[in-house]
Amino acid sequence: MGIFSSTKTKNVKPARKLEGSIQMPGDKSISHRYAMLGSIAEGPTEIHIFASSADCQSTLNCLAKLGVKIDRRENSVTIQGAGLEGLKPPRDKLDAGNSGSTMRMLAGILAGQSFKSVMTGDASLSRRPMKRVIAPLTEMGAKIQSAEGGLPPLEIEGGTLKPIHYELPVASAQVKSAVLMAGLFAEGETEVVESVATRDHTEIALEQMGADIGRHHRTIAVRGGARLEGKKIYVPGDISSAAFFMVAGMLVPESNLTIHNVGLNPTRTAILDVLATMGGRVKVLKVEMLNGELLGDLHVEPGKMRGGEIAAEMVAGLIDELPVLSVFGTQTEQGLTYHGAAELRVKESDRIAVVAENLRRMGAEVEEFPDGLRVAGKQKLRGAEIETHGDHRIAMAFAVAGLAAEGTTVIHDSGCVDISFPEFFETLERVSG
Repeated sequence: MGIFSSTKTKNVKPARKLEGSIQMPGDKSISHRYAMLGSIAEGPTEIHIFASSADCQSTLNCLAKLGVKIDRRENSVTIQGAGLEGLKPPRDKLDAGNSGSTMRMLAGILAGQSFKSVMTGDASLSRRPMKRVIAPLTEMGAKIQSAEGGLPPLEIEGGTLKPIHYELPVASAQVKSAVLMAGLFAEGETEVVESVATRDHTEIALEQMGADIGRHHRTIAVRGGARLEGKKIYVPGDISSAAFFMVAGMLVPESNLTIHNVGLNPTRTAILDVLATMGGRVKVLKVEMLNGELLGDLHVEPGKMRGGEIAAEMVAGLIDELPVLSVFGTQTEQGLTYHGAAELRVKESDRIAVVAENLRRMGAEVEEFPDGLRVAGKQKLRGAEIETHGDHRIAMAFAVAGLAAEGTTVIHDSGCVDISFPEFFETLERVSG
């Protein structure tokens, strides 16, 4: 039992138990935001437990090209803030790699600059929609050109921005963040209205660094001209990464797993609510507040898993966890159904199609919808050749499936986990013995 690697694949065999204590990498979403805001703050921002992901390294690389001084040591990063007007025109294109977070959120800061910049990405990112961020930033006064269909690369000519009242047509924390960051460069108050609450790490980070943030129901407002102050912060462990180990600990018999210092921001804990209602046994052992963010330890054990249907209004808060929840559903009593997740089709891969494809390879019964999936329960999975399509969450979800399957599961292009969780397979091997 265990995990064996070759150059491009990981072979996962069934496990009898997962046991031990583990620490997740720093939260990717929070790391992105503090690095970006630290770049336009005054004074140093010292970020501890900074995410180890390739996506967050893409953010640092882009900031460095904008003249920001960055010192990275092991799991900490120090950003020397340049202030609102201190970024420099880049001499080269800003490469966001595979990171939609980098491209969409940094576009908000670039919209307020007095120079032109071009943001590019890899083949996967170049297929992902950017109209949703182009529209509000253009309304604020930025000039943005893109490839046909609103796809990357983005050429952004910033300048003087005006505040807007913007109602998000699609629930997106990245677009909300881009507009709020752009609002720092506008004269007056910029408001963003959400139809569904999304993760609020940007609002928390802005408040922690001294910005004037208003919240009323689903409206978030920022006043322009705020002088952000750099500070020392600690990033909680990434709950989206922890989700793979939560599900694995429930699927593998005799498991006894503790996950330390996981971020428990209420906008991110829908995974805990869903697992609890479906019979999963995850206990929160302690909770504390650090830099405006909640964190705590989680204890995971196997339980009688009922399954069921995920309400559409919960989907926005589970968008990163749905691939591994689909795997979870195959091992429950009732199976799992969800709708309202069309956003999954424009992630690093078409995650609805790819999850369905790989579950069928493992012998599972799956019904695919335009905006979701239905997986039957009480299914026996068998080891199979898994195509990740370069998608980190697919690779990790089907590594978890492999632990509960009969025979060997081969994860092709397993290196894509570096996008969010480079230590994933090493951590999984350690707790699976």
